[in-house]
Amino acid sequence: MSLRRVVSSPVVASLVFAAVVSFVTLPQSRAADATLPDWVVAAAAAKLPNYPSETNAVVLAEDITYTVDSHGQATERHRKAIKILRPQGRDDAIVHVNYDKDTKLKELHVWSISPDGHSFEVKKDEFLDVSFGEGILYDDEKYRVVQPAGSDPGGIIAYEYVQQMRPYVTETTWEFQDDLPHRDESFTLVLPQGYSYTDSWAHYARMQGADLEKQSYRWQLTNVPATDLEHVSAAPHAVALNGRLTLHYTGPGLQWGDTSTWQGVGQWYQQLLQERIQPTPEIQAKAQELTAGKTDFADKTAAIANFMLREVRYFDVEIGVGGYQPHYAGEIFHNRYGDCKDKATLLSSMLSAVGIHSTLVLVDSRRGAIDPSAPSTYGNHAIAAIEIPQGYQSPRLQSVVQAENGKRYLIFDPTWENISFGQLEDNLQGSYGVLVEGAASQVIQLPTLAPKWSTVRRTGVFELGADGTMNGDVVVKRFGGASEEWRYFYSRADEREQTDSLHRGLAGDFPAFQTSDLKVQNVKALDQDLVTTYHIRVDHFGRTMGSLLMLRPRVLGHIGLPIDTRPRTIPIDMGHAYELTDDFTIKLPPGYTADDLPDPVKLDVDFASYSSNTQINGNTLHYTRTYTVRELTLPADKYPEYKHLAGVIGADEVSNAVLKKQ
Repeated sequence: MSLRRVVSSPVVASLVFAAVVSFVTLPQSRAADATLPDWVVAAAAAKLPNYPSETNAVVLAEDITYTVDSHGQATERHRKAIKILRPQGRDDAIVHVNYDKDTKLKELHVWSISPDGHSFEVKKDEFLDVSFGEGILYDDEKYRVVQPAGSDPGGIIAYEYVQQMRPYVTETTWEFQDDLPHRDESFTLVLPQGYSYTDSWAHYARMQGADLEKQSYRWQLTNVPATDLEHVSAAPHAVALNGRLTLHYTGPGLQWGDTSTWQGVGQWYQQLLQERIQPTPEIQAKAQELTAGKTDFADKTAAIANFMLREVRYFDVEIGVGGYQPHYAGEIFHNRYGDCKDKATLLSSMLSAVGIHSTLVLVDSRRGAIDPSAPSTYGNHAIAAIEIPQGYQSPRLQSVVQAENGKRYLIFDPTWENISFGQLEDNLQGSYGVLVEGAASQVIQLPTLAPKWSTVRRTGVFELGADGTMNGDVVVKRFGGASEEWRYFYSRADEREQTDSLHRGLAGDFPAFQTSDLKVQNVKALDQDLVTTYHIRVDHFGRTMGSLLMLRPRVLGHIGLPIDTRPRTIPIDMGHAYELTDDFTIKLPPGYTADDLPDPVKLDVDFASYSSNTQINGNTLHYTRTYTVRELTLPADKYPEYKHLAGVIGADEVSNAVLKKQ
């Protein structure tokens, strides 16, 4: 995580905070009768609609006032009251507010009402200040947290804080929807004379703000439903569904530009980037050394890209604007570490030293988070766009987009160490990002790679005994996106951990088995298949019934598309585009021949296809199948076809062949 703005969002802050509290013991506020503010009393007295029985908590009231002064400096006053409905809602009652040197907390007050009606106020010495960051060398962002008294079902937690906002961003985002229902919420924007605003609505229908006069405007929502994905199969990330409003403001004296258009967002970031990307003599020398003797564009680019992946560690130093702005390329090169925007900046600097133009793309690692119809600086990641010479073609370059001006760019993530140059990790495919190209800046859709660039190919040769025992050797070859997580795992796991992982995977296919001779090859060779081989013995794989012997042709490997029975209203996330093939050969015991074999299967539903076939030649059973996913996100009305596909696959996976002893 690197771009500061997302760490500050309620959704991501909750995730970060969950990790923080696993390392610390939160202070509990001391019991003391307290006088509650009128707004807390009013929120507590509000009549609630009927919520589903599984609702953990509800936001009774949330009110934000965002005030910009004549110098462009903004201050936010935030009030929120939550009622706990179930024991599982206690975590929602933990108050946490993040801050750093640019977002100083001027005030923070926390009150609570216990289920039996007693009121409490948290004292200053009861707060805990913590910092946290995985892979972060130094980050000045901290969290002020407390566990209020009375945090039990029926209890109410309320807090209010006043915070200085960042001086180098001329927008604010109201994230008014999350995993809790909101009964009542409002956002007020207060601007100085001469200022104006525009709005961008993401994942929500636009509504006009009320003009309160004197440059004040308010948006109010009631009964906003929760985004509850707990029991939804194949669901996209919640931030791809949650509604949010971004307000962009402009006025005299503001130096950071207007981010109300995608071009403006790119130009805003160009200001932060342009001085940092210049190559130093040391960078020029290293870039020329890496590309010496290379004349092909892909070869030159790959040499520098692989240097970034292997020699520049992902590490983070964020202080104030450093959460947005990359460090100087020379500093990153000297230290040999940086976060996503640092690594993308150094990559661009090194490429420029050998005459190759590139720039940054601002993205979000959660597919669907960036709404192409709602310009904003929202996002949590930065990658690179490398301009491809006109007319140049190479099969190595698959992750390619074309900009509005006709220029082609290779989209490359210099932080992703487990996928081959020229490709793109699964979670970014099909999502949107901002191409930072000055006046030519624009929103672009990142490519979805063809399934052949992400493959799993399993083969097995087995021998079945008359008693049902089976022995055999398995080879699994993974490539591209389908190999990412496995390369990461195998590069860090010891022999015992690798064996345990294999056994966990096989446990879904066999009640009892033994493995031996596990070997893994090409973990770091990203342009080659990641190869896993092992020997397996399975007791009672075949089941005898008199003169009959039954067995499952699909020996191992479970696709298992998740489904549920609820009406579908949200898109379907297929995960990633890839192709799976299984090819299993089973030598049958002497004297057995086919009595009944599963019918061939062939289904194509446009976004995916599935086929399988079982044959017997002599004393050998041969099973093959292919599963291909072509699209990443499907509209909700495709759910019947998705469920049909899941049913066909599920039935084929449990089908049996029946053999008869002659």
